[in-house]
Amino acid sequence: MSAAADVAPGDAGGGTTTGTVPGGAPVAGTGARRLAGLGRRAAPGAAGVLGIVAVWWLAAVTVLADSTLPTPVGVLQGFAADGVGFYVTHLSVTLQEAVRGFAVGNGLAVFLASLVLLVPALERLIMQVAVISYCLPLVAITPILYIVIGPPPSGEPSGTAVVLAALSVFFTTVVGAVLGFRSADPASLDVVTVFGGGRWQQLVRVRLVAALPGIIGALQIAAPAALLGAILGEYIGGVDRGVGPALVNAGQSLNAERAWGIALVCGLVAGAGYGLFALLARLVTPWAGGRDGGVS
Repeated sequence: MSAAADVAPGDAGGGTTTGTVPGGAPVAGTGARRLAGLGRRAAPGAAGVLGIVAVWWLAAVTVLADSTLPTPVGVLQGFAADGVGFYVTHLSVTLQEAVRGFAVGNGLAVFLASLVLLVPALERLIMQVAVISYCLPLVAITPILYIVIGPPPSGEPSGTAVVLAALSVFFTTVVGAVLGFRSADPASLDVVTVFGGGRWQQLVRVRLVAALPGIIGALQIAAPAALLGAILGEYIGGVDRGVGPALVNAGQSLNAERAWGIALVCGLVAGAGYGLFALLARLVTPWAGGRDGGVS
């Protein structure tokens, strides 16, 4: 057979498509396919965002022209006038509170979910505590927490905001972790038992791996929730820097552009947190969701 017969059809025209190695595995074009797949997944979200911005702009210049609703251009102009430093100054404090609450709330949730498997008699009590934490009206308990914890030092994160951030993520992670632990393969658990392992060995060697998709999925939801809880805690948290006081000042001064700018930046940060754990899920648990090796 001639060497020309080994040339892919696309190569005859001078363009390079997908080549192969002797085993038949593709060595070129994989990156292009992944980029195309990423574009297809991102297209609906991008179209939705553009549609929302278009409706917002149209409403601001027509039916709501007499209101204080700013246009997208007005929000961008306000963002430029405030400068990046304004947002970094306030958002850095809020992010510290959100991260601390996220770590405390999720850490406690995973620990208690593990206790449910190790000491089944505690399940009813732990789940009742989780449900109560979910049913607590955060707006109502914020003043109580502020009285108990007290105001923070000037420029420091608010303890009240940290507690509210932890409460905001606790229930979701407890439920996700418990369901994940219980999704372990019974045959694998029996193997551990046959080799003399107890509940602790089952938890470490089998249940933890089985629970990873559920736990990371709960963390995806918890990331935006922690930020929201921290912002809520700052309204009465006695802080002089943070997203909460910045929003209060913008409202009191009727600065709609600044209020909308802060809200949009917070939305982007919350979405980034959600996306970070979505990426982590693809890297750590590629077998979940019917993915093959993490490549859709």
